[in-house]
Amino acid sequence: MGRDSIDMDKERLTAEMNFKDSSSAVIKIRRRLPDFLQSVKLKYVKLGYGYSCNAATILIFALILPLFLHLLVQLTGLKLHHLSHLWSNRTVQLDTETITGSAVLLFLFVESFLKMTEESGCFNEETLQFQRRISAKAGLGDETYLPRGITARPPNLCMKEARLEAEAVMFGALDALFEKTGVQPRDIDILVVNCSLFNPTPSLSAMIVNHYKLRTNIKSYNLGGMGCSAGLISIDLAKDLLKANPNSYAVVVSTENITLNWYFGSDRSMLLSNCIFRMGGAAILLSNKSSDRVRSKYELVHTVRTHKGADDKNFNCVYQREDETGKIGVRLARELMAVAGDALKTNITTLGPLVLPFTEQLKFFVSLVRRKLLKRSRVKPYIPDFKLAFEHFCIHAGGRGVLDEMQKNMELSEWHMEPSRMTLHRFGNTSSSSLWYELAYTEAKGRVSKGDRVWQIAFGSGFKCNSAVWKAVRDMPVVGDWRGNPWDDSVDKYPVDVPTASSS
Repeated sequence: MGRDSIDMDKERLTAEMNFKDSSSAVIKIRRRLPDFLQSVKLKYVKLGYGYSCNAATILIFALILPLFLHLLVQLTGLKLHHLSHLWSNRTVQLDTETITGSAVLLFLFVESFLKMTEESGCFNEETLQFQRRISAKAGLGDETYLPRGITARPPNLCMKEARLEAEAVMFGALDALFEKTGVQPRDIDILVVNCSLFNPTPSLSAMIVNHYKLRTNIKSYNLGGMGCSAGLISIDLAKDLLKANPNSYAVVVSTENITLNWYFGSDRSMLLSNCIFRMGGAAILLSNKSSDRVRSKYELVHTVRTHKGADDKNFNCVYQREDETGKIGVRLARELMAVAGDALKTNITTLGPLVLPFTEQLKFFVSLVRRKLLKRSRVKPYIPDFKLAFEHFCIHAGGRGVLDEMQKNMELSEWHMEPSRMTLHRFGNTSSSSLWYELAYTEAKGRVSKGDRVWQIAFGSGFKCNSAVWKAVRDMPVVGDWRGNPWDDSVDKYPVDVPTASSS
């Protein structure tokens, strides 16, 4: 393939490219996610059932629970329909987390980004043309943002500017969160902060403790280097901490820092992040206080984490290093799509037994038995329909190509994909916080009703695929309080037409 014959359709996804060195114009493409839905590893199905069908659970439901219900009926005189009513209206437990969130929004025109890139003087014409082509079909709109340290002339990339960026994002999101919920900073018991590429000393969590004068006994954690899926890792950590600390508040702050991680070299595998990653962040409040049930939005139902880092290919596919000239960047390997597909397959196979309706699990079980009794080649596995398990999908807005392939493999409609595509267009790839922009979009459109189930799924370096399942505990047909919702001034303009694989 010649230098001037690059097919932009094949460049639509960062992970699909192969780069031998910074001077080579040869691009190797892996165009599709692996067809992971056609190959199910049974050990992960067993793992999912193991979460919900362990020995203790079986004993409770088979023996102890019937005896308890019989005793309850005898002692209280309750009828069966009364018991059913009590079960369907059970109150929040100490290990139930609730969420409300906020995010900040800032602006950058695509043309301004391209002009800034050209005027920086750091790129030759070939790398400038490459970034122009990527930006044209990346799916980003004109209202994303870069910090002033990068947009300055000349760029001012220093610790001071990086800290200012972190403060603007984190404190802006937390201010809106505290104002909207009425919770005071001194009431926070647990703080979890995640930022993959910026880990100063003192830490980002310490910056928050200092700024808001949090209590001296605050349980604070700072997660670094865990990629775009770190937001759900933080949620999982906060969940476990809340289980161990009754009657507590936990705050999760998810962000990424751009200032010290802008790449000014010519290695295309590292240049791609310049075109899609943008500034953003979110703050989430979780509670296990029973009194918060009435004002909560969601109940955290499940978290499933998948880590493939034991394999070298998985570990190295997203890797921060120096290029040939010593400039630091994050390299995205050509194997990334295959790695992501394998991690996704493992994650959803484990998640399936926890969330799928009984009929879907029965069909899968029958298929499994048939495959055991007959030759595997003669019986195709039944692939459950996850649209029966969830009303809303929040898929990490990692890039247009990622969303295209997720939509195809999961057989999702444009309506299901709209929150992710519009988030990518409006804010760009904001790393671990993108899931919360997507959930905020779903709320801003008045789509969430009581009982609706939301699936958040994200990928991250290492390589990881993580899921969180939420259940709405009340109706949210109209946003009455726009504080903290990043779509407050733009939701009426969306959805907009964006390039997809089918339209290209």
